[in-house]
Amino acid sequence: MRGLAELGRNARALPLEALDRAHWPVRAKKLSARERRWAQACGFEARAGTFCLLPDVSGNATRVLAGVDATAPQFALGAFPSLLPAGDYRLDNELLSATDAALGWALGAYRYSRYVAEPPAPPRLCLPRTVLDQIAPTVEAICQVRDLINTPTEDLGPAQLCEAVRKLASAHRAKFRQWNGDELLRAGFPTVHAVGRASTQVPRVAELRWGKASDPLLALVGKGVCFDSGGLSIKSADGMRWMKKDMGGAAHAIALARLVMAAKLPVRLLLIIPAVDNAISGNAFKPGEVIRTRAGVSVEVDNTDAEGRLILCDALAACAEEEPDLLIDFATLTGAARVALGPELPALFANDDASAEKLLAASRAQHDPLWRLPLWHPYRTMLASHVADLVNTGSSRHAGAITAALYLERFVPPSIPWLHVDVYAWNDSDRPGHPRGGEAQSLRAFFAFLRERYSR
Repeated sequence: MRGLAELGRNARALPLEALDRAHWPVRAKKLSARERRWAQACGFEARAGTFCLLPDVSGNATRVLAGVDATAPQFALGAFPSLLPAGDYRLDNELLSATDAALGWALGAYRYSRYVAEPPAPPRLCLPRTVLDQIAPTVEAICQVRDLINTPTEDLGPAQLCEAVRKLASAHRAKFRQWNGDELLRAGFPTVHAVGRASTQVPRVAELRWGKASDPLLALVGKGVCFDSGGLSIKSADGMRWMKKDMGGAAHAIALARLVMAAKLPVRLLLIIPAVDNAISGNAFKPGEVIRTRAGVSVEVDNTDAEGRLILCDALAACAEEEPDLLIDFATLTGAARVALGPELPALFANDDASAEKLLAASRAQHDPLWRLPLWHPYRTMLASHVADLVNTGSSRHAGAITAALYLERFVPPSIPWLHVDVYAWNDSDRPGHPRGGEAQSLRAFFAFLRERYSR
């Protein structure tokens, strides 16, 4: 894992002591008079994201004092891989647990360097092997989400996204199959075909199955729009700039499946990823067209830039046919969710209060935020069509995240517990533990929730 090393293999690792402002006055009194004068001269007061290198009489560093926010322990050290000089450090304090320190450090050390000739090596935090092994699955899953989202569309189209599912299946001896192009029509994915047919990269659906037939079925779906031009309802240049990230929902579903299988949770896992480019050509789907979905529900296309819910509805319907114990979908679905909650807070919708409350409890415990918005059924009238069963976008600009969720709810029977996350999957700027670019949001919360739900 980038930025981490096993303790004991480098005897010269510099002690790193995490401190917050509440603990600093007491700790300062325990420093030598020379060290206190040095810290004071450096202006160190243990503010989060600041540090002080304490030197010996020869000027060589002997210890690092690191100011942290202890209220968010998992990301307390997240800024320091970008701040400290290159070298090896070891945790030497009682304020942070080793696992929290390791997680924040590793996620802060992440860099997407595929196209960088000589990426710089980050400073390393040295920790016991048991700690590294404990956090490895989570760090690797989050980094996979980030890598998938950060990869531009020329190297991550529908074929490559489905290949990521195939590799995951191979690594865990799961069953994998895929439908491509016109095969989607025969396999019952007409909306996926309609959205993706205009691209030179044919639309696809990838399916992974894992687990014992006797275990409860957990179904995961992720929106896999590898690039979204908006289709004929074309986006502006600014709106299109970061649309390589529109497969962020698929990245989350893939990573959650990875965590489930790595932990060998007692579930029967079904993962479905519809993968498309929403492109423009002579056969692009058009506003005003009516598509009959897998569930038999006819949908009038009001706006081709509301394509995510179209590809998801067939995937949700396919999962619902098997009556799962729980159905979860992730999607970078609406700008309205970002307007309502901002970029750091994914919107949660649920048809089952008990599942939602347990997920939100896990979210709080993991410091991995979610905020529940209502499936406000009176707004279903906004999805009324005069030529079809429903339309793919609301009749007004009000409540866009809610109407999108209500559209998806139409394809999930009320008897199936369903959780839908409208996720941004992106950091617009650097924050401690959250480098700019693709991001996993709510992944740790969901895994903690599933681990509790399916614990034996």
